Amino acid sequence: MAISDVKEYAHLTPEDVEAIGTELDAIRREIESSRGEKDAQYIRKVIRVQRGLELSGRAVLFASIFPPAWLAGVALLGTAKIIENMEIGHNVMHGQWDWMNDPEVHSANWEWDNAGPSEHWKITHNYLHHKYTNVLGMDDDIGYGLLRVTRDQRWSPFYLGQPVYNLLLQMFFEYGVAIQHLELGKLAKRKWAQGSPERIAFEHDRATVLKKIGKQITKDYVVFPLLTGPFFLSTLTANIAANIVRNVWTNAVIFCGHFPDGAEKFTKFDCDNESQGEWYLRQMLGSANISGGWLMHFMTGNLSHQIEHHIFPDLPSNRYRDIAVRVRALCEKYDLPYTTGSLPVQYAKAWRTIMKLSLPNKYLRRGTDDAPETKSERAFGGLATVDANTGRRRGLRTALRERRRRTAERVPVAASVG
Repeated sequence: MAISDVKEYAHLTPEDVEAIGTELDAIRREIESSRGEKDAQYIRKVIRVQRGLELSGRAVLFASIFPPAWLAGVALLGTAKIIENMEIGHNVMHGQWDWMNDPEVHSANWEWDNAGPSEHWKITHNYLHHKYTNVLGMDDDIGYGLLRVTRDQRWSPFYLGQPVYNLLLQMFFEYGVAIQHLELGKLAKRKWAQGSPERIAFEHDRATVLKKIGKQITKDYVVFPLLTGPFFLSTLTANIAANIVRNVWTNAVIFCGHFPDGAEKFTKFDCDNESQGEWYLRQMLGSANISGGWLMHFMTGNLSHQIEHHIFPDLPSNRYRDIAVRVRALCEKYDLPYTTGSLPVQYAKAWRTIMKLSLPNKYLRRGTDDAPETKSERAFGGLATVDANTGRRRGLRTALRERRRRTAERVPVAASVG
C-alpha cells in the first residue's frame, strides 16, 4: 500500500500515480533545459536591489534619533533582511542557482544574514525537511520541537503554553533556526560519555552555532550602532526592530505553507518504500500556497508557491509562478486537492491549529474539528491507531492491508451465494 491510498488519492490507480510522476518529471526537465541568461539576470538584480535597500537603511539610521528616520531605517533594513533571507539565502542554499557556476550564488558558498549556520540549515531543511516533509519523527520542522501541530504528537501539560511559545518563536525565529540542528530538546535523554564521538560532534556543532550567533549580534547590535556615534541607542533599537520584522514575516510565511488546514501531517508508516510519484503526492498534500500578486510572491521568496517549491526545491524560484499553473492543472486533471488561500486566512488557520492543539485530544471534536490529524487517521476512521493487543502503533499500510485481506476473504462467499 502507498500514500496514494489516502482519501484524496484513493481514486488514483497505480498507473495514475506513475503518470503524475512522469508529468512532473517532464516539467522538471523542461525548466532545467530552459534555464538561461534571463534567470541569471533575475537573481543578480535581486541581489543588487537587496544590497541597495540595506545600504540605504544603514545610511538613514545615521539620523535615527529622529522618529521618521528611525521608521524609514527599520522599513528599509527589515525589507532588505527579508529579501536576503527568503528570495536570496533560502533559495541559493537550495542550489537553485548552482547551474550558473557563479561562486557568488553557489549553494556551497553562501552564508546568509541569519543566526543559523548555513551548513546546519542545509541538513535540517534541505535534507530532513524536504525529504521527509511533515513526517512526524523525521521532520523537525513539525512544531520545531516546541509546538504541537498534529494530534499524533502526544499531549503533555507543556503544550498549554504553546500560544505564548509561538509568539516568542516568531519574534526570535532566527535563533530557533540556529539551535534546531542541535536538538536540545532531546539532549537530556542522551547519555553521551565525555570524549565519545557523539559528544564531540555535538560540542563542535554547538561551538559553530555560538560563533555564528556571536557574529550576528556583534554586527547588528555593536558595530553598526557604534558607527552612528551618539545615535548608538536609537540605531540599536532600529536594528532589533528590523530583525524582529524579518523574523515574524519569515515565521508567518513558513507556517502558512505547512500548518493551515489542508497541509497534512504523516507518520513514518505513510511513506515506507514510496515511489517517486508517491513522494510527489506527499509533497503536494503536505504543503499549502499563499495567493497574491507579484509583490507577495517576491517578498515570500516565492514560498507563496510552497507546493511547487516542495515538488521542485532546487529549481529557480522565479519559475515557480509558471510552474504553479501547470501543477494546478495537473491537480484538476487527476481530481487532487490544491490548497491555497490569502496570507491572512492561511495565517489565521495556522494559529487556530496551534491554539486548538494546545489542548488534549479529548477536548477536540473528531470529524468536525479542522485541526490537522494524520491523513491516515482522518481518511480511514482511525485505522492507523494503537493495536490493542501489542500496544504498538499500526500504520496506514498495515491497516489497509488487513482490511483488504478481510474483504478478499468475504468476496468468494458472497459470490457463491449469488
